[in-house]
Amino acid sequence: MIEIPTLGFLRDQLRRARQARGLSQEELGKLINYSSSAVSAVEVGQKPLNPDYLARVDTVLETGGLFVSLLELIRLHAAPDWFRPWEEVEREATALRWYDPTVIPGLLQTEAYARAMLRAGPLLTPEEVEERVLARMARQAVLSRDQPPQLVAVLDEQALRRQVGDRATMREQLAHLLAVGAQPHVHVRIIPAETSWYIGLNGPFILARLADGTELAHLDNQLRGHTVDGPNDLASLGRRWETVAGEALPRRQSARLIEEVAKSWT
Repeated sequence: MIEIPTLGFLRDQLRRARQARGLSQEELGKLINYSSSAVSAVEVGQKPLNPDYLARVDTVLETGGLFVSLLELIRLHAAPDWFRPWEEVEREATALRWYDPTVIPGLLQTEAYARAMLRAGPLLTPEEVEERVLARMARQAVLSRDQPPQLVAVLDEQALRRQVGDRATMREQLAHLLAVGAQPHVHVRIIPAETSWYIGLNGPFILARLADGTELAHLDNQLRGHTVDGPNDLASLGRRWETVAGEALPRRQSARLIEEVAKSWT
């Protein structure tokens, strides 16, 4: 069985490769246009790894793209085993309908918001948090590819008002939500807080349609999520979607509400 590298392993290899070339952190920093403090922070795990940094190191140290490839390998295996099938669905989907009453959907999260969410629980180590953040950010590439899926996200207003991270994180997240929601293939709609209890408050779900017309859904619980493909379950979730979408404000009114809530985080 092949052992998948970790971010800790990748940082060790970065340090070893630099030292093998006889370069100090300051010397490497000058070559890749990063400060010596940034190089140090990356190597000791105080700064997240990113493809730009690794690509520059690969070029300067002539490692043939090794470090970028290692990061991609880590990303591909960072998500829990039970979630990987849904990642494949997201990559193949032509349409996604996402309802969440509690948090901003993963495909619309900023890095800081995702990191704060994942840090909130006691189950993940700091390294595992960074690996999950890396994987979550990479998933968002589906929205910027050629022929991206049509995404309609319906959120409860409470998801905009529930603090995740610090206030700056919330300001950045709502600004990002507005920016992504302005794209023609992304519709963000908000259910106002004054709405009385409705069936969607029973929990989040995602509906996906593939190019061949196949319909699938994803449900989460406290332990794990699972993919749903049974006709009866899909029909039931379809009816629930119509209910929650019917409670949501139109797209432009939703954007105005997001702008209004964003001011409360200043």
